[in-house]
Amino acid sequence: MTALEEVCATARQMITNGEQILERAAFIRDQRAVGASYREIVPAEPRPLIVELISDTLSQLADAGSRWRRAEARALHNEGLTMDVIARLFGVTRQRVSSLLKGPLDR
Repeated sequence: MTALEEVCATARQMITNGEQILERAAFIRDQRAVGASYREIVPAEPRPLIVELISDTLSQLADAGSRWRRAEARALHNEGLTMDVIARLFGVTRQRVSSLLKGPLDR
């Protein structure tokens, strides 16, 4: 359940980041509409920049997704599903499932 809660928290953070990205995009559009150059806009843009928000969001999602995938694979395996069945459900190879099951325990 910890991994699932982390996925949910990450999804909520993605929504917040998405809203910030939309606000920053509107700011850039408005500045461009009055003739400002990117050279003028970007240094004046509040932090984090859009590119930082995107990078952070993708990284957080990848981390949370990885922990969830491992936790879900373990739960399914503990409930009796074979690695072949889990592999089909996840759309990965049996070897990938084996790696998920053997990997380190997360938090």
